[in-house]
Amino acid sequence: MAIKSAILLAFATSVILVLVTGINAGDIAIYWGQNTDEGTLAETCATGNYDFVNLAFLPTFGNGQTPMINLAGHCDPYSNGCTNLSSDIKSCQAQGIKVILSLGGGAGSYYLASSDNARQVATYLWNNFLGGESASRPFGDAILDGIDFDIEGGTNQHWDDLAKYLSGYSQRSKKVYLTAAPQCPFPDAWVGGALKTGLFDYVWVQFYNNPQCEYIDGDITNLENAWKQWTTNVPATKIFLGLPASPEAAGRGFIPESDLISQVLPAIKGSTKYGGVMLWSKYYDNQTGYSSAIKNYV
Repeated sequence: MAIKSAILLAFATSVILVLVTGINAGDIAIYWGQNTDEGTLAETCATGNYDFVNLAFLPTFGNGQTPMINLAGHCDPYSNGCTNLSSDIKSCQAQGIKVILSLGGGAGSYYLASSDNARQVATYLWNNFLGGESASRPFGDAILDGIDFDIEGGTNQHWDDLAKYLSGYSQRSKKVYLTAAPQCPFPDAWVGGALKTGLFDYVWVQFYNNPQCEYIDGDITNLENAWKQWTTNVPATKIFLGLPASPEAAGRGFIPESDLISQVLPAIKGSTKYGGVMLWSKYYDNQTGYSSAIKNYV
C-alpha cells in the first residue's frame, strides 16, 4: 500500500511539474533577412528553434514614398525576385511558425505624415503582404501572419493609427498579429503611444544598447525593474525579452547563456505576461548556437 501511495505521489508531482513548466513555457522569436550568410528562410524554420520569424525589413514607406522591402542579398525586390520566398514562408507556416513582416529598422526612410497616410500604408500592407490582393505582391501569394513595428526613427506620430487600421483587417479573414520591438527604457520614444492601444499581441523589448535597463555582469536589478514596468504597464498579450544572439550582434547587452538560464529567466518567468525570448538575429545565432542552448529553458 505504501509503495502504491509513493507511486501515486510521484505521478502527481510529475504532473504538477509538467503543468508548472507548461505555464512558464516560452517561445523564441528571431529576426531574419539582413545577412546573406544566415541561411534561407526555410532552413531557419527547419531548425525547430523558433516560433516567430520576423522578416527584416520594410525600411521604406509612408509620406508618399514607394514602399520597398530590403532583405539584404537574399533577393532583389526591384526585379520582383522575392516572390521565390513564397514557398519558404508557407513551409514555415506549415510548421506552426508565424512569419511576420518587420517595418522600419535602425536604418530606413519611414514616416507617417497623417492618420490618412497611416490608413494608406495599412491598405498597402494588407493588399501586398496580408490577406488582400495586389498584382505586385513582393512575396507572391504567401499570406504573412502579421506586422512588426521596429520603429527607431522618423517620428512617433500615427503609429497608433496604423495599428488600428491593421487591426481592423483582422475581421476580414484570418487574424493579423501585431508585434513591436521597442527599446527597454520605458516608455519607448517611438511606439510608446501605439502600445497604449492594447492592440499588440507580442512585444519583444530590446534589452540591449540601453545600459539603464540591461543585465550587467551578474546584476539583474536594472533589467528586472524595466521588465516589471513593461509587464505591468503595457496592455499586450505577451512580453518577450529581446537580446543579441552574440556579443557582436549589438554594441552592448549580450547575456551569456548560463547567466540567462540561471539568473535572468527565473527572475522574469513568474509574470503572466512572459512570452519568451527574442533574438537579433539569425546570422548571429548561427555563430553562437544561442537559441539551441536556451530553448529548453525559455
